[in-house]
Amino acid sequence: MRIVLGVGGGIAAYKVASLLRLFTEAGHNVTVIPTDAATRFVGVATWEALSGNTVSNSVFDDVHLVNHVRLGHEADLIVVAPATADLLARAATGQADDLLTNTLLMAGGPVLFAPAMHTEMWQHAATQANVETLRSRGVTVLEPASGRLTGSDSGPGRLPEPEAIYEAALALVHGLRDAAPGSPEAPLFPLAGRTVTISAGGTREPLDPVRFLGNRSSGKQGVALAEAARDAGASVRLVAAHMEVPAPSGVDVVSVETALQLRDAMLSAAAGSDVVIMAAAVADFRPADVSGTKIKKRDGHADPVVSLVRNPDILHELVTVRDAGGTSQLVVGFAAETGDAHGDVLEYAAEKLKRKGCDLLVVNHVGSDKVFGQDHNSVVILSRAGSEPQSASGTKHDVAAVVIDRIGAELSRVFPRT
Repeated sequence: MRIVLGVGGGIAAYKVASLLRLFTEAGHNVTVIPTDAATRFVGVATWEALSGNTVSNSVFDDVHLVNHVRLGHEADLIVVAPATADLLARAATGQADDLLTNTLLMAGGPVLFAPAMHTEMWQHAATQANVETLRSRGVTVLEPASGRLTGSDSGPGRLPEPEAIYEAALALVHGLRDAAPGSPEAPLFPLAGRTVTISAGGTREPLDPVRFLGNRSSGKQGVALAEAARDAGASVRLVAAHMEVPAPSGVDVVSVETALQLRDAMLSAAAGSDVVIMAAAVADFRPADVSGTKIKKRDGHADPVVSLVRNPDILHELVTVRDAGGTSQLVVGFAAETGDAHGDVLEYAAEKLKRKGCDLLVVNHVGSDKVFGQDHNSVVILSRAGSEPQSASGTKHDVAAVVIDRIGAELSRVFPRT
């Protein structure tokens, strides 16, 4: 495989020498393109010795080979590590002032950035906007690791280990390995190169300008799923209804309020997604009439009667659109259930799975002191394929990790990359 390895001008450049060795020892032909700043940390001689190829970052070297066009065209994979704040900004704005940025503009295959910088630089709104821009174009931008940085500071911004970058990079080209979630053979980034759309939070259905019908959803589980999918290498689209927690960084967010708005946003965002997860708590009903003014409480007048109409079944509609289009998309639903005299939680959930037609259904038993607004959760994952139910419990982040691992395994089994 022909790989272009771009090296940014950060102190973490020395770790990229180990990444280069992993590529070359696996038999790949690697062309290294360091920025001028990168050569102040690791010299050209090192890159040439380890790659076995000539190294340059000038568009004026070997002009007859037209390298500024050829390298991007011919590369099966482009990896940039460390991707500094400056390099991410130049790539996002389409600058082409050296050989590396020219090559990125000419890329015909997958591109992966492994960022490394100080925490404040990574979290700055400008950097996050540049990352979102790149991801929206189909580029994979890994989340930096957390740990010791330059000097005594510590936090997110550390370059992921070379082995992790190597794993994520090859996943973009070769797809996922068929391994059980959590096993030593499982990929470090099981959703690398995938696009995941997730809904979160609770919808609010207006009754008048002041009042609404709502539910107890905090959005915590949906946000945890978005973070887990992002950390698994996916490009994440989060359709957020009312949430009591902030949306995570590194994901595209669409804010909605009502079930009808959520429906439109999900149908739009689901197009082109590999995975769709309906984790939002969607109101089953909405007021038939919405008053333009606040409904008053008046003595001598009859109390108002609120008529309700049914909201659309968004999960079922997503499955219907998927099936009609014949696309290879995994659809995952969430079911907040309570048992009663006619059946228990899993019996109702099994009926819902059959009715909705989704591939996986994540079921939790809800109540006034369960799930909604809490930091912990306990779920059972049901499969339309009929596999044994899978249980998960712990913090909502623990549960999200299990769900995302299961989704990665399902994708590799049912919808492998070609």
